[in-house]
Order: sequence, then C-alpha cells, then structure tokens
Amino acid sequence: MKKTINFKVIILALLLLVSVSVFAACGDDKSETSENDKSNQGLNGDIEIDGSSTVYPITAAISEEFQIENPDVKVTVVVSGTGGGMKRFTVGETSISDASRPIKDEEADKAKENDVEFEELKVALDGISVVVNSNNDWVEDITIKDLNKIWAPDSKVKMWSDVNSEWPEEEIKLYGPGTDSGTFDYFTEAVNGEGGAIRTDFTASEDDNVLVQGISGDEYALGYFGYAYYEENKDKLKALKINGVEPTPETIEGGEYTPLSRPLFIYVNKDHYTNKKQINSFVDYYIENAPEIVPSTGYVGLSEENYEKELNKLK
Repeated sequence: MKKTINFKVIILALLLLVSVSVFAACGDDKSETSENDKSNQGLNGDIEIDGSSTVYPITAAISEEFQIENPDVKVTVVVSGTGGGMKRFTVGETSISDASRPIKDEEADKAKENDVEFEELKVALDGISVVVNSNNDWVEDITIKDLNKIWAPDSKVKMWSDVNSEWPEEEIKLYGPGTDSGTFDYFTEAVNGEGGAIRTDFTASEDDNVLVQGISGDEYALGYFGYAYYEENKDKLKALKINGVEPTPETIEGGEYTPLSRPLFIYVNKDHYTNKKQINSFVDYYIENAPEIVPSTGYVGLSEENYEKELNKLK
C-alpha cells in the first residue's frame, strides 16, 4: 500500500526545529550578555578619605550621591584636620585627603619618602568667617589689626573693652580650630603673620560643629571657621565684616573678602587613581559634579572650565 506524505506536517516540524534553534541561540546570547553585564554592572571596593573639617561637607555630599549610583562602593570620610589627614595620606594609608590649605613642604617630603605621588585638585573657594553670638549687638565690623590684637601670641586682651573702650567690660571667650586644622594655619598666617602663631588660652577643636555650639551658647564668645558652617548656622551666629567687607559668595569669589578668602583642595594618590577603578571613578565624579554640589554645601564653586582644568591634571 502506497503511503501519502503529509507535507504540512513536515513543514510544521521544520518550523518548530528552526524556532527551537533560534530560541536556544538567543538564550545563549542572553546568558553571555548577562555575564558581561554582571562583570560591568558597577564598581565595588573601599575608598577612605581623611582630612579637613572645612572640606568635609563637600566631600560628604559628593560621597553620598556617588554611593547612590554605586552602592557596592563603600566611601568612608573621616575628619582629623588637614594636618591629621596628611599624616595618613603621605604614608599611603588613604587615597584622598581633604585640605583647606596647600600641602606643606615637610608633608610633601614625607610623601616622597614613602613613594606617594600625588596631585593637588582645587575644588572650591572659602571665606574664613569670624563669628560671634547672635545676641552680640556691639560689634558688626572688625579689622585685621583688631583680630591680631586679640589672637596674637603675646595678646593682653581679656575683655571686649580691651579691644575697643565702647565695647562691654566682659571677658571674650575664644573658640578656634585645633593645630591640625588647615584653617588654623591659614588664619594665623593671615592675622598674625606666621602660621601657628597664636595665643593658647582658647577652646580648640578639629570639629567645627563643636565651635558652633560653643559660640552659639555664649553671648561673649568669638571664633572662626569655614564659611559653610556659618551659612548652616546663621540663625544662631553672626558673621562680622572684615575691614568693612561681609563674607558672602560674591565677595569670596570676587576677592573682596580679603585676606580670609582661600581655595579648598583634595589631594589624590596618583597610583591609586591609576590602578583602582573605584578611586578613578570617584575623583572624576567629584570634579564633574562639583559645580552643582559645592554651592549646595555653602561654599563657592569654580567655573566649569576651571573644574575641567583640574580634572585634566590627572588625565
């Protein structure tokens, strides 16, 4: 008996075979793509940053945003003052160091001894703010000469009236950054003519929030720290004009707020930047997003062109 070939069945079988093959191929591609995606899906590892309490708000804000986009990277930001941060950075213990002053010669020598090559990146501008309690109604403006009279190593000033006879016969309670602070170095240089030269009978802290708390709690207090900490606490503090100029983003950027305007920095370990992907990506992210984030922290940003120049130093 002659059998009849059912061509429809054959065609359907062939189509089914082709479909299965295509599906399998797609499945293999998808599997391969998933593996590729997995290997490139994000960064991981640790980043440790130490240093300036002044620069801390900028670095902390940028770190927070960076970790949202890169949840497998752990960024730790510590505050031990510019000098304290440099002690760790110059021996290769940290990858990035926040600094409110340029690196000192002895710190650079220490880095060289430990084969730590670094790059200095300017990230913002600051105006050191001289502040008093918000209830202080007798002084609005102070000169650098008056500040020197108060803060000089051999100062005889005890009372407000010792500076100006029209001011109260009340003891000045002084607050300022500790000796590891870059703000301490810059202020003493600008006011007393020598970095580190200062009277010793004042309340010192590397934590600017401690200074804010002390000054805001004492009607007769006077102190100094970075502009962002004043901006954040202007409801309970009053910033004094220096030689007639009030600290504002405009006067800081324009250079009118002198001599207490200054640049802020991060220092980057070049070897870590080159060989650790998370460091490379974080530093690039820092500089690329600084124009938006820096003003939100109370500091003054650079132009986008200048930020690009800073980033090109590492490229």
